[in-house]
Amino acid sequence: MSSRTQKKGFGATIWDYLTTVDHKKIAVLYLLGGTLFFVIAGFEALLMRIQLMYPENTFVSAGFFNELLTMHGTTMLFLAAMPLLFAFMNMIVPLQIGARDVAFPFLNSLGFWLFLFGGLFLHLSFFMGGAPDAGWTSYASLSLYSPGHGIDFYVLGLQVSGAGTLISGINFLVTIINMRAPGMTFMRMPLFTWTTFVTSSLILFGFPPLTAALILLLFDRMFGAQFFNHLMGGNTIIWEHLFWIFGHPEVYILILPAFGLFSEIIPTFSRKRLFGYSSMVFATILIGFLGFMVWAHHMFTVGLGPTANAIFAVATMAIAVPTGMKVFNWLLTVWGGSIKVTTPMLYALGFIPSFVAGGVTGIMQATAPLDYQLHDSYFIVAHFHYVIVGGIVLGILGSTHFYWPLFFNRMLNETLGKITFWVFFIGFHMTFFLQHFLGLMGMPRRVFTYMPNQGWDTFNFISTIGAFLMTAGVILLVINVIITTVKGEPAGNDPWEDGRTLEWAIPQPIPFYNFRQTPLVRGLDPYWIEKQDGNKEGMLYAEPLGDIHMPNNSIVPFVMTLGLFIASFGALYSPLGVADDSRVWAIPVLVIGLAITFGSMIYRSLKDDHGYYLTVAEIEEIEEQLYGKKGGNK
Repeated sequence: MSSRTQKKGFGATIWDYLTTVDHKKIAVLYLLGGTLFFVIAGFEALLMRIQLMYPENTFVSAGFFNELLTMHGTTMLFLAAMPLLFAFMNMIVPLQIGARDVAFPFLNSLGFWLFLFGGLFLHLSFFMGGAPDAGWTSYASLSLYSPGHGIDFYVLGLQVSGAGTLISGINFLVTIINMRAPGMTFMRMPLFTWTTFVTSSLILFGFPPLTAALILLLFDRMFGAQFFNHLMGGNTIIWEHLFWIFGHPEVYILILPAFGLFSEIIPTFSRKRLFGYSSMVFATILIGFLGFMVWAHHMFTVGLGPTANAIFAVATMAIAVPTGMKVFNWLLTVWGGSIKVTTPMLYALGFIPSFVAGGVTGIMQATAPLDYQLHDSYFIVAHFHYVIVGGIVLGILGSTHFYWPLFFNRMLNETLGKITFWVFFIGFHMTFFLQHFLGLMGMPRRVFTYMPNQGWDTFNFISTIGAFLMTAGVILLVINVIITTVKGEPAGNDPWEDGRTLEWAIPQPIPFYNFRQTPLVRGLDPYWIEKQDGNKEGMLYAEPLGDIHMPNNSIVPFVMTLGLFIASFGALYSPLGVADDSRVWAIPVLVIGLAITFGSMIYRSLKDDHGYYLTVAEIEEIEEQLYGKKGGNK
């Protein structure tokens, strides 16, 4: 077993990550995959901003602009923000609750590979006849009549990727309910674990409507069904309802983990307990509940009538209350604290006013008559990006600096981190603040060019300069990562010196079994409590040192997903469909892909895999290699 801690060759490392079921390595995979798609989505946005830099620009064509627009939104929400947040969930939540892994390690691996292959399939559309071009919402009237296979890539790619997200959501729910350490009651759970729990509940109820909508759209496009064709008795508006029943909770699926991450950063660098912990928990639950009550505020201009509009307007205003509670609790945590202005704290302090600005413009949209005027204008683009970038992206960037020592046992350079923050933060406000005024001046969103002398020229030019600054900020972060990887010193546990929760108590590098003994939790912020009591160990234990049960690695999740990836191409070009360019090889490819997937499932079902046990002697040998002393963290 001691070989587990030794350095391996390149091929062995690749095989290790292909087969791993360790939540920490899967977190690294999510971080890498999410970063890849984040860069792609950012590049797509930059191309759009270059096109809009000048009136009557011809940098890209109208058709390609629509593809960029669709893929930027789809990639950023489904394939960048969500996986990057899953990276933090995977790394942090099991450590915060004192667990050795998630409840279903095999499914955790399967969830990642489904996300990755779904995202890759979607992006292959650029090289195989054209990407989807009906907007990230793919409203049915546009998507039904979109030529080529772009929308089919959208439907199949999101189905595969969405299945991975749904699996991961269920996994985290079971993990948090069943695998908390002794003493870790629900009201002692860290805020990030709470937000992960509520987010996973939203995934459980939010993704099935999207799955149903995508299946209906698939049947409409491939088999000539008429679910959304009003000329044949269908209903186009049903797509909007199904999409937004998923789409609005999706905003909270993304923002709640960011709230949780900031709720860890702010108390750490204020060096005091999070203010109003109980109210923060109930606000999180209330946001999750109300998130399902407001979807039709995206549809005020559809013609649902004044009664429906009024109900959803009131519900939208109501959801601002628990969000406001959170903002005041963060401010009151900072108030009177002994503040250390580190890079993560800078992101947290920048997040609060930025997100509040996005929330205020959201409440403005809750007023249906005003929404009639501003709907489909650049005001909506500004509002949405103040929420997504001002909330989620700042959360991801700040947490990357905060939790980098946990992922890689290295500290990112603080000076370069602060420069990165200011470049990105100034660029963000330059890009999107003026877009509120572009919307008020009547500039519609989703237009690829505009006439000069309408008062839009200067604001669009400044917006594009801001986009270049945001790009520079991300490049600086990449440089920081490279420098740290090459030259960085080991960070050790609790590198910020004011860690409050269990993940900071574990010695670095973290062993693959996390805790040699299950920790005992005595209250909220357990690591802080132990430090205050003079316990240098940082943990009390609920059990004596004994054998540890661990799951075996498996290549089956990778193979299972590879089968679905292959089958998707068969479904895309199936001669059963109504597409003009049907291929005769499509059905065999579909059958082969599904055979690989179902064969893997049968193999998994019939194979008895009970994992293995680490003996006490093996644990002590591993820790002697890791920490250079017999017994390690006793």
